Amino acid sequence: MSGERKAPPSFRELVLPALGAVILLIGVGLTAVTEKGQIDYQTQMRRHGGDVLDLGTAGRPDRDEQGYMVRVVGDLQVVESPLDQQFNQQTPQPVLIRHVQMFQWHETQFGGPPAYELDWEDKPIDSSHFVHPEGHTNPGALPIQSQQFYAGAVRLNDFVLSTTLLHALEGSQPVSPDLRNLPSNLAASFSLYDGHLVTSAVPSNPQVGDIRVGWEAVPTQTVTVVAKVDGNRLIPASDAQDGVGYAVQVGDVPISDIFPDLPVPPEFRWLRDVIGLLLAVAGVGLLVRWHYERIDPILTPAIAMVVVGAVTSVMWLGNDSTLVGEWGGLALVGAVLTAWRVKTLRSHSHL
Repeated sequence: MSGERKAPPSFRELVLPALGAVILLIGVGLTAVTEKGQIDYQTQMRRHGGDVLDLGTAGRPDRDEQGYMVRVVGDLQVVESPLDQQFNQQTPQPVLIRHVQMFQWHETQFGGPPAYELDWEDKPIDSSHFVHPEGHTNPGALPIQSQQFYAGAVRLNDFVLSTTLLHALEGSQPVSPDLRNLPSNLAASFSLYDGHLVTSAVPSNPQVGDIRVGWEAVPTQTVTVVAKVDGNRLIPASDAQDGVGYAVQVGDVPISDIFPDLPVPPEFRWLRDVIGLLLAVAGVGLLVRWHYERIDPILTPAIAMVVVGAVTSVMWLGNDSTLVGEWGGLALVGAVLTAWRVKTLRSHSHL
């Protein structure tokens, strides 16, 4: 009868589409948030040279790591010790550092008349600029220069550290000079006093112009290195946006402490993506059931693949072409399956 009222929507007609849409959005949202966290992490890592493979203490040169940034932890192993040829001093440490000082006058003035004191200084002090240079004359340039000497080869878990990484090593321990190794011309001029070589006639009472030479070394120790793999070598990443491309720190240091500006990457990333996809499948399933009055086992996951794959592949555009292809491929497979299944269901409904 034309006057009959239309029956109100059933519970299924009201709840299923709304609930399905909400669950679908939650699934897509979970995947999107997870991938956004990974995008932010990789974007920041590119500033430091690229995503880092964390090899830890087990890191060894491997063909599959070539060109990648890695984090390696281990004890330094000196293969070719550094040598100070001028003094013939050597140490089984990565870096040997020579310090040269001259006993000189220096001037201090705090409002009143200047005061003059003698002390060991590592740079020449120009006494001609003193207020009262008379009686406080310094000799001039140091006859010997301070210098650093690097080991010919230093290994870290079978990786060889590049010179740049050697320069970045930290730490210090004193090295006692060995008088027996001094060349004869220097042995005639220097004597050992308080862990240093000095030219003073009376070492305990140095005079202006006397020279003091001492050594220290960067010790062999446990270090953490983040750098690029090149054969069996660890080198700086030349394309790092921060202009450094490596990190060297003493001890076993996690990446988050080495690069404190890094966002925390999402934990259990692929598990979260799978859960997001399954939630999307569940949401689409409710929508399909509402529309077709049954859940189609092919159409339901196909539509979820289209939605999740399309959203995520768009997010990765301009960041990682491989992941754009992977997520885009998922969406494409889903689209093909969706088109085929919808056509099949329509043909069956007309029979």
